[in-house]
Amino acid sequence: MSSSPVGLHRVLAPSGVLPQAAEKLDARPEIWPDEVRISVERLNLDAASYRQLAETHGGDGTAIRRAVLDIVATRGKMQNPVTGSGGMLVGVVDEAGPDSPLGVRKGDRVATLVSLTLTPLRITDELKDWDGKSEQVPAQGHAILFARSIVAKLPDDLKPELSLAVMDVCGAPALTARVVRAYVDKGIEPVVSVIGGAGKSGSLSLAAARRAGAARTIGIVPFQAEHDRLTAAGLADVVALADARDPVALAQAVGEPADITVVCVDVPGCEHGAVLSTAAGGTVIFFSMATSFSAAALGAEGLAADVTMLVGNGYVPGHAEYAMELLRSEPGVRGLFESRLAED
Repeated sequence: MSSSPVGLHRVLAPSGVLPQAAEKLDARPEIWPDEVRISVERLNLDAASYRQLAETHGGDGTAIRRAVLDIVATRGKMQNPVTGSGGMLVGVVDEAGPDSPLGVRKGDRVATLVSLTLTPLRITDELKDWDGKSEQVPAQGHAILFARSIVAKLPDDLKPELSLAVMDVCGAPALTARVVRAYVDKGIEPVVSVIGGAGKSGSLSLAAARRAGAARTIGIVPFQAEHDRLTAAGLADVVALADARDPVALAQAVGEPADITVVCVDVPGCEHGAVLSTAAGGTVIFFSMATSFSAAALGAEGLAADVTMLVGNGYVPGHAEYAMELLRSEPGVRGLFESRLAED
């Protein structure tokens, strides 16, 4: 059997599916000529997955740690069976096959820009240095990248934890900027509402929207502490409090419906509010792995809402470089990221 650039050769079950849809992957360390093996330093669990694990286990860090170990051991990858999501990782290139097109070599410190849901992974240290209380997971082990994987070298001027946090969500600001620019190119300076504006993807999306030409930005947050934090960051023209799971309350918080709504929250049930608070002919971008896309589609139909709904797939050409540039140039973004890491 020859290797596949998308990793079909690593699928153990069921046959005929891509690695992301597989129930189990082959995470053996031996690599094919077009693969790269990474010595893992840190995992970053996506927010929806970590929230689900924390709620299921009542915040018990030991139980959360055991759950992650069980998932990886069973599936050969980190893919939460409830949310279907995973995260990403940082590490050092341990070996690069001679036919790998990824442009990395042994010793490079890198971040994977593809999901852990399709990345063969083996943990060797029992996650002994992780207390289970944060999304960032110190870890030892190895991961395998395919020819069609995406990887970025970590910058020397930033701590790896900070780079990882940014690269985990770098697709959000890049797509937000693309959508805003499309409006501007048509002569429309859009109003952009970001639900979950104080979070990682939300803060970057607010900065990207403003830079791309938004007429006004609105940040929606659920708690007063996040309201104060986002207000101090200066990334939104308006900061409003609302539970995004309450469609009427969310629409009232936004006020006049926004042209573009970006959903960056890690809880389910926000689809109807996002649609209701978006203007006719507007665009809703879903970046949350907690989103039910059937609920979004049926909700839009039920509300007779003429909106375009986009799924943020995490990849836009140049997305990592763009997000890192926003972090470096926007003090408000950097402050939010650093305070979040300090809390973790």
